[in-house]
Amino acid sequence: MSRQQHIAIWVLIIASFLLVLMALSSVMLPFVAAMAVAYLLDPVADRLEAKGVSRTVATALITGVFFLVLLLVVIALVPVLVSQLNGFMSRLPGYVDSFRNNLLPNLMELAQQFGIPLKLDVKAAIGQHAGEAASVLSKLVAGVLGGGQAVLSLLSLLVVTPVVSFYLLRDWDTMLARIDEHLPRRQAEVIRAQARAIDGVLAGFVRGQMMVCLALGSFYGIGLSLVGLDFGLVIGLGAGAVSFIPYVGTILGFTISMGVALVQFWPDWTMIAIVAAVFGIGQFIEGNFLTPKLVGDRVGLHPVWIMFGLFAGGALFGFVGMLIAVPVCAVIGVLTRFTLERYRTSALYHGGPPKADAQAATLPEPPAGSPPGP
Repeated sequence: MSRQQHIAIWVLIIASFLLVLMALSSVMLPFVAAMAVAYLLDPVADRLEAKGVSRTVATALITGVFFLVLLLVVIALVPVLVSQLNGFMSRLPGYVDSFRNNLLPNLMELAQQFGIPLKLDVKAAIGQHAGEAASVLSKLVAGVLGGGQAVLSLLSLLVVTPVVSFYLLRDWDTMLARIDEHLPRRQAEVIRAQARAIDGVLAGFVRGQMMVCLALGSFYGIGLSLVGLDFGLVIGLGAGAVSFIPYVGTILGFTISMGVALVQFWPDWTMIAIVAAVFGIGQFIEGNFLTPKLVGDRVGLHPVWIMFGLFAGGALFGFVGMLIAVPVCAVIGVLTRFTLERYRTSALYHGGPPKADAQAATLPEPPAGSPPGP
């Protein structure tokens, strides 16, 4: 079979997979979530199995504890978060009016003192459009939270995902062995090497970054709540949840919390500074302790590449696309680095026949300190 036929077959397989994913995206959520849970918990199952516990018992124990803890967290936090989010959206028009009537004149006066020209219609423009935008956003969030599709998706996650996770985690090693049996024998070792590199990227990002997001969300939520910031819990947890994109979660949470703090505590600059200090301390802890310890430099995924993947996955496949965006980005990143390394040993790069040792060598996993790829 020629190289062109190989390429055509792989293009056909990838295109068929994408078409099936688009057609079934509305029912894929619990299965994609189950795959993520199984991948996350597989190292724990392997350790228990190494200590003599049967794979089935280990899987039942791990999945049972995991989903029990998750259920308790959902029962404890979701009603509070939904209540705070609804309250925040209902009071958002009032925040906008307060900013326009109380804070904006002071800011304009301060800007004039520093010689910064501001258009006189800024106040009118904010008053005309901000209230309408806040009202529309409030209705949108309320509709999403109260919609039947949201309830159905939640039920499917709570019922279907644990069952699928159990079977995937129990048979994880068996499925990998079956896949390995069907690899082309001549390229099997190269494929295994790239699979190990992809696993290293995903392990660093998914497992490590998840712990970072959980720690940051807890710190921000508890810190802002102790400060007394209105809706501090939902703002802090939201900032932590988005922190898998470096700096985006912190900037977004900082902007929203400072806006609420300015309206709530004005003109008490001490309380406003304390709210800002919560995010400053969180960034210090993340940069000096959490990320180096939990993630390290194994990821190799550029933040811009991650953001593009999330937006592209969401646009093509909805929420399911956002869930699989990071693994797809990891695969593309590793394969791109592999292709570039092969290109640098080729005649096309050197302008002549490649070196014999370069042709015979198979590429190892990328080193931990390699520059980030896509």
